[in-house]
Amino acid sequence: MSIADKIRIMVVDDTSVSRALVVDALDQMGVRGVVIAKDGATALQTLTTQPVHLVLSDMNMPGLDGLGLLRRLRENKATSRIGFILITGSADKTLIERGRQFALNNYITKPFTVAQLRGAIEAVVGKLS
Repeated sequence: MSIADKIRIMVVDDTSVSRALVVDALDQMGVRGVVIAKDGATALQTLTTQPVHLVLSDMNMPGLDGLGLLRRLRENKATSRIGFILITGSADKTLIERGRQFALNNYITKPFTVAQLRGAIEAVVGKLS
């Protein structure tokens, strides 16, 4: 059984179109264990009771943004080891450095291809197939 068959990934984005693009890309990779959250606060609440292996989170969301979500996950022992990939429209060095302070595993910039997303995920969890 491949990693793609076993892995559970949460997609966090406040925009339905962006969520759909990420979920479609995961589907093309053979990942079926996908959980969706519409914002950082909902993701945080869900992850404390339904942990996943990896979070793919948008950066810019109202309320709790991507880095805020990452920081909160790292502060909680139950969620501190969840892999985290930030999806951002602007990967400026300051943003990525701030993410690294909270053990950001990887990031990808929008727009992205399925191959780029696969590469970002595989750099964190290993080969999907």
